[in-house]
Amino acid sequence: MLKVGIIGCGTIAQVRHIPEYAANENCEIAAYYDIKTETAEKMAAKYGGKVYTDLEELLHSGVDAVSVCVANAMHASISIRALEAGLHVLCEKPMAVTLEECEAMAEAAKQNNRKLMIGQNQRFAQAHIKARELIRKGAVGKVLSFDTRFEHSGPEAWSGQANPWFFDKKRSVFGAMADLGVHKTDLIHYLLGEPITKVSAILSTVDKRYPDGTLISVDDNAYCIYQTKSGVTGTMHVSWTQYGEECNSTIIQGSEGMLRCYTDSRYTLILERKGGETEKFELDTVGTNEEQTSGKLFNSGVIDRFADCIIKDTVPPSSGEEALKAMRVVFAAEKSSQTGEVIEVKY
Repeated sequence: MLKVGIIGCGTIAQVRHIPEYAANENCEIAAYYDIKTETAEKMAAKYGGKVYTDLEELLHSGVDAVSVCVANAMHASISIRALEAGLHVLCEKPMAVTLEECEAMAEAAKQNNRKLMIGQNQRFAQAHIKARELIRKGAVGKVLSFDTRFEHSGPEAWSGQANPWFFDKKRSVFGAMADLGVHKTDLIHYLLGEPITKVSAILSTVDKRYPDGTLISVDDNAYCIYQTKSGVTGTMHVSWTQYGEECNSTIIQGSEGMLRCYTDSRYTLILERKGGETEKFELDTVGTNEEQTSGKLFNSGVIDRFADCIIKDTVPPSSGEEALKAMRVVFAAEKSSQTGEVIEVKY
């Protein structure tokens, strides 16, 4: 039985981490910490466990692992403290807010021989797992291009807060590019099995505003053109201003056909072969924001895989080293948007 601590008891902890740990028979939630003690107390009252008002005390309370669910700016410092205390760490995305912080997190995991996993949940959606398998089997032939999108109405919709910390540049540092774009960037790495090496991007703030009417200080849309190591070129659009139906889709075009992930209301994966043959798969859903906050447990697979890699002593599927690849692309996209240049990603 793994004893787990929750650091940060906000929305993502409440709708993902805590209920998924509670549903895992190998895990026990033993500790909670939040700067708002009353929030932690509500979670402890519902799921059991002890509330700590001192983070250092929680880190040395006998827990085996922690979930870091705080604002982006604190990811690195808290994760590193936990790793140095001998704990395994599951940190929410984006990994950290600078390349140096990301590298320091990965190094801390290595030096302390602990697991560091980042919550890149798109890797665990069944349609994406099947799509990766089909690509590797050559079902679409040589991959030629891709288009991936993640668009919804913004963090205020699913968090229930009119002015969430996501809009506060001091706490979030990033906007939609790192909130949503890091998911789809990591997904392309996962599906194609090779890194993105060139980036051209425009990050913009087109609609989201603070209560006083001024535009927020982080991007609410990002438009990217990516090229992989082998030359596959594709596009990514992520948005906090999709006020219609949420879109969380990926299309892979190949020389012998195409794959469509989450483009259909019923079939979560569709394989269309060059000769006209079509295969349709009814797998799981990717989990819309509405589904994730409805009160019904949506199991992302992240917690189960985190617990499994600790118990079996295996490398986390979205390890710090793997997540670092996607973060390098995010930082390159920011630089491209600032300079207007195509940026080469260094690994």
